[in-house]
Amino acid sequence: MYKPSLLFAASEVYPFAKSGGLADVAHSLPRALACEYEVSVVMPLYRFVDREKYAIAALGEAFEIEMGGVEYPVELFGCEYEGLRHIFIYSPLLSEKDFLYGTPEKGYEDNAIRFGIFNYAIVSLLKRRQYAIAHLNDWQSALVPLLLKDEETISTKILYTIHNLAYQGTFEKSALAELGLDEGCFTMEEIEFYAMLSFMKAGIAYADMITTVSPTYAKEILTLEFGCGLDGFLRHHRNKLTGIINGINAEHFSPEHDSALVTPYSDLSGKALNKKAYLREVGLTGAKKPLFVFVGRFTSQKGLDILIESLPKMASTECNIALLGEGEEKYHAALKEIVSKYPNVYLEFGYDERHSHRMYAAADFLLMPSLFEPCGLNQMIAMAYGAMPVVHRVGGLADTVFEYTDFEPLANRGYGVVFTKASAHSFTKAFEQAQTLYKNKRHYNRIIKHNMRCDFSWQESAKAYLSLYAQLLK
Repeated sequence: MYKPSLLFAASEVYPFAKSGGLADVAHSLPRALACEYEVSVVMPLYRFVDREKYAIAALGEAFEIEMGGVEYPVELFGCEYEGLRHIFIYSPLLSEKDFLYGTPEKGYEDNAIRFGIFNYAIVSLLKRRQYAIAHLNDWQSALVPLLLKDEETISTKILYTIHNLAYQGTFEKSALAELGLDEGCFTMEEIEFYAMLSFMKAGIAYADMITTVSPTYAKEILTLEFGCGLDGFLRHHRNKLTGIINGINAEHFSPEHDSALVTPYSDLSGKALNKKAYLREVGLTGAKKPLFVFVGRFTSQKGLDILIESLPKMASTECNIALLGEGEEKYHAALKEIVSKYPNVYLEFGYDERHSHRMYAAADFLLMPSLFEPCGLNQMIAMAYGAMPVVHRVGGLADTVFEYTDFEPLANRGYGVVFTKASAHSFTKAFEQAQTLYKNKRHYNRIIKHNMRCDFSWQESAKAYLSLYAQLLK
């Protein structure tokens, strides 16, 4: 059966490279789309990607990209992974870094050029292979529609997904010349952003369709509060904007088949065994006390200021708290100080995928006090593993977690503790609600069992993307 070709471009793809949810989406969504499309996934070949482990080999294709009078060498690599073709872009300036985008404190000074190379290389792929659709993700691939606007030989349709509007790829105007872009596009209606150059504006301006990762976030980014300075621009382009909730990989995040767990499980007795094992692993005591976990980046967006302000009061109650993440040093230092005072709080700085799975399996509650959350995957993973989310009602959290006090066993509607104001007071009140609910084990367990049966996979979301692709090809 004939399938149209799809190029799915992202700056990170699990398991090759990951800093956040984009990598999980770029791993799972292409697999869900492969039922109707011949999918290729393209990403940079960073030097820390394990070429041997994933049998990544040179494709025998090399070329040069010219930007701003400078030539940059590019070589293509590839592999088959989980039934999908993956293409890797290698160029020394793009690839030979210790981190994806920079240290936790600051992005690399040459990121405009690095990801300019990535965008030009994607355009070269589109010229060589004539894909029906290119699905671009976040600022790191957002220049592609601008570079294609005058390419009459390329008929590829472009869908551009905004995963997080707060990271827009903004650079000094001087990058315009370095990227080989025409001064004529440096206007408020195109890619100029408060005298800076914005990669993301290029994607919004020139893509055929735009999506973002939840229906609520699609509405929020049109407002001054959540628009990050682009709300007016997005309102101008709202006719091509759609919000589609992300899913999770139901095979990768399955407590019943998870090799990272001490005991894979499908019921609460198996979950209890994982909780006891995890508490022993990290040196916490009291399996009967509720275990609250936080898994994520230590950044303002994730509500770290609220979390840190609330933790001493929370830790003074009968509970255990475990925190896993990496990010800004100021948050790490503040958390370390709290841990030194409260033996029932455990902190691990850094990110370990297998450790995070054991945390979900052990947890009774997941803490997500995010100031904004385009979609969020953690809350869906937590519910699949039988941990109840405690969330701020924003973005994708509002679309996926419903207030436990309104519990009805409705199909595929997950429930948790929801608070509506981004403050330590509201968060602490939600924490207290969670503790009260936990004491009513019969009701708590009923909700948890319901959440574990919910389908948070990509099945429905993929249908929505396939519908948009069909519209594009018409």
